Amino acid sequence: MRWAIYILALIIASCSSTPKSQNPIIDTCYTPQYATGFEIGYDSEGRKVLWITDPCQGLSHFEQGLYLLTPEQSAPKGANAIVAPASKLSVLSSSHAAMLDAIGMAEAVVGASGVRYYTNNTIRTCATEIGYDTALDYERIKAIGTQVMLLYSVYGVDNTAMNKLSQLGIPYIYIGDYAEPTPLGKAEWIVAIAALCGREQEAIEIFNGIAERYNALKASAANYTVRPKVMLNTPYRDSWFMPAVESYAVQLIADAGAEYIYSQNKSHQSTPISLEQALLLASAADVWINVGNIASLAQLKSENPRFATIPAVTSGRVYNNTKRTNNAGGSDFWESGALNADIVLDDMIKLLHHNAPTDSLHYYKRLE
Repeated sequence: MRWAIYILALIIASCSSTPKSQNPIIDTCYTPQYATGFEIGYDSEGRKVLWITDPCQGLSHFEQGLYLLTPEQSAPKGANAIVAPASKLSVLSSSHAAMLDAIGMAEAVVGASGVRYYTNNTIRTCATEIGYDTALDYERIKAIGTQVMLLYSVYGVDNTAMNKLSQLGIPYIYIGDYAEPTPLGKAEWIVAIAALCGREQEAIEIFNGIAERYNALKASAANYTVRPKVMLNTPYRDSWFMPAVESYAVQLIADAGAEYIYSQNKSHQSTPISLEQALLLASAADVWINVGNIASLAQLKSENPRFATIPAVTSGRVYNNTKRTNNAGGSDFWESGALNADIVLDDMIKLLHHNAPTDSLHYYKRLE
């Protein structure tokens, strides 16, 4: 399931070693307000460049550029380049496809990983399945006319993938939205993706609206005098991972006017804790959210009978981000939720402060 893939992305922070490149940008045309991993500008020859840094959590020595050329321009020797705007893209992450959809480019997604898990009907019915991770179908990626490949990685950059794509003459770029620790940092990557299609202005307008609404909700939530304590996650492969205090999930909790129950993790990655420690934390929490593939309180209790006595369970304040899920198990939270930070925050405020029922929420549902 795609939720499991994304959770793994939040857990793992080790990345492979790749040398740093030389940033050719001398004239910046877009510097992100919240995102830390990209920049758009021009080199000394007036060629547009999308410049990416640190696309994987914990990877601080990888930089990559993609030249966005006009038809009359030529790229520097050996450079990674496309003639922009691109109209045929292949993606590995559903959140990148959702950003393309937001700028009216869903039909430009010609290839995707895990097509059947998409909640977006256009992509699920029109995009070609291209495989996963180390089992990508490169010949198919080439055959469907991919003009640029959007990569992302949990483990670090994949030199095999980059070499194979280069051999086939397919430009590629790592998109590092998942490595951003803030909701608005993730959402702002729509501008980077839109640059590939020549639609930066549309993306900037979309993002500015998201940021304005998000910040208004955050300011409103700051007025709550009661800050509920929040527990996160369930055991994953016999380990219970708790996010770092500087992470996407914890930032959402703070911005919603609540308190993360595990403030001890000051690192930059999720950390495993024992079941006993997790149960103690959960027993001190008012609300429990993001409980994996759990669909009901009965199922949660069946996972471990000790969960039945946890206050959030007895009071019915357990929520999961799986309201918008298709028959194959694909969740729209991991698809469009990365972009729609304002909608996610609105859900969080409602469930944390108002014990909201499922029908008033967009991505979340209260377990019954």
